[in-house]
Amino acid sequence: MSENHRPARPADPDGRDATVTGRPLTVADVLAFPVLVAGRPQVVTGAAHLDRPVRWLHITELTDPASFLKGGELVLTTGMPLPEDPASVRRYVDELADIGAAALVIELVRRYHRPPDALVHACRTRGLPLVTLAKDVNFLEVTQVVHARILGNQADAMRRTQRIHEAFTALTLRGAGPEDVVRAAAEMSGHTVVLENLVHQALICEPSGGTVEEALTGWEPRSRATPTGDHPEVRGPEGWLVAPVEYQGERWGRVAMLPALSGTSDASDASTASGMSTAFGPEDVTVLERTAMALTIARLIHRLPWERTAHRNALRYLAEQRHRSPEDARARFAALGLPTEGGRFLAVRVDLHPQNDGDDDGAEPEGRLSEELRTGAVPALVGALAPGRLGLLLALRPSQPWRPTVERLSRLALDLDPEAVVSVGSEVTDLSDAARSFREAARVAEAALPGQPLPAGRSFHELSDIGLRRLLYALREDPRIQSYAERQLGRLIDHDTRHQTDLLTTLRHYLDAAGNKTTAARRGGLSRETVYQRLRAIERLLDCDLESGEHRIELQVALTALDVLRAG
Repeated sequence: MSENHRPARPADPDGRDATVTGRPLTVADVLAFPVLVAGRPQVVTGAAHLDRPVRWLHITELTDPASFLKGGELVLTTGMPLPEDPASVRRYVDELADIGAAALVIELVRRYHRPPDALVHACRTRGLPLVTLAKDVNFLEVTQVVHARILGNQADAMRRTQRIHEAFTALTLRGAGPEDVVRAAAEMSGHTVVLENLVHQALICEPSGGTVEEALTGWEPRSRATPTGDHPEVRGPEGWLVAPVEYQGERWGRVAMLPALSGTSDASDASTASGMSTAFGPEDVTVLERTAMALTIARLIHRLPWERTAHRNALRYLAEQRHRSPEDARARFAALGLPTEGGRFLAVRVDLHPQNDGDDDGAEPEGRLSEELRTGAVPALVGALAPGRLGLLLALRPSQPWRPTVERLSRLALDLDPEAVVSVGSEVTDLSDAARSFREAARVAEAALPGQPLPAGRSFHELSDIGLRRLLYALREDPRIQSYAERQLGRLIDHDTRHQTDLLTTLRHYLDAAGNKTTAARRGGLSRETVYQRLRAIERLLDCDLESGEHRIELQVALTALDVLRAG
């Protein structure tokens, strides 16, 4: 259908359009009112701009109505005062367009029966919607109906704004953290909201109607292309609504509200005469203003740097595999400044002694390790995984050795806490597999037997350290291990207790000597005959054959389990 014959959108039977609620009335909404539909409106020009908000209706029969307008008015006229010459018509339209009139509605009943060509050409040139009415319409009735709706919407908007203020006031009074504030902003606005620092690292992302991957992919260059003003406004090629966040009187970062994905291709196509992107309404601006204010207050209350909080949350999500997809994980970590492509990743875990981790989840060691990594050549994130437990994720170049870096970090951790246990998982080539590296580091930490020496020149534990003794130590709380040790050795221990003998030690010497009775006798300071007698007694008590290799292995495992159970 051509623009010259585009009908207005039909109205609901009761004249109320549900889509109007919660946003400003637009030209298209006004044309759908029954009182105007009765005039058979036709959109002659500017059909692409029918989403312009209508602030008021203005009836005029003047040749210079623009001097009585402030912008956003839908102008109604019978066409009687329109000038004849094309130059005057152009001036008439230019003045309306310059002042920001929403649209021009002309009645084709009295003077005209078709819109003048000069008027059509001028409106099309300036992008001003021109609408004709083929039948007589009571303009007074139109203004009454539309103004009642506008005033009603304004009252509703005031009530919604009041609720926004109350919600953020409640958040501030209860000392809400930045995650709670950003989440509330996303829920109230229905838009994705992102908090970033001055170096364009996305610390918190609360998606709405999309994913973290969609919001954060390529974040830094996109963010750098979007400048920040001194107050909330739509900026940048994607049309983000941004507001600065301050800390102690200085700009700390900013909070960004992203438009819906369908409206991100070209912000210039989605802007109104007032300069505000149609992706956002006045309530969104209010939400972002209060978000920035609440974040500024939260920054004063919560002394832990938000970068550290962001690193903690990211590492916990990764270690616990709580990301929606591998792509979401890569987008989140890349937005925090960690390289996520073309390298290798290594998980390191630091377990602090309960008496040395303090009351802040090991914040001091966390901060020192973070500072050490910033001065090194390995990009990494550090964060508390749990009270007294730190996690580190190293992003290594393809050929970069990791042992020197881990050794340096391990020695620093031990300087801060001599009883700390530093454990390392295995390298992975994909960020989504880093959870496996964290699980391996956890298994290594569980198997770190107290007092067990490490190879010379190494202060951290790794997977290759887990032998039988460490494996059993890691499983020491498993009832099956305890039951096995008791089933194999219980009768022998009971005999030693009742008769004040030391058969268990003789058995240990025999097994350590790989079944060599002479060596066992020498280690125990006994004669060979005494050892023979004790071994026969052990075989009788345990109902086993000590010449059997299988039986010796079973008893060796049971003795090792008994040792780690007693050590634990």
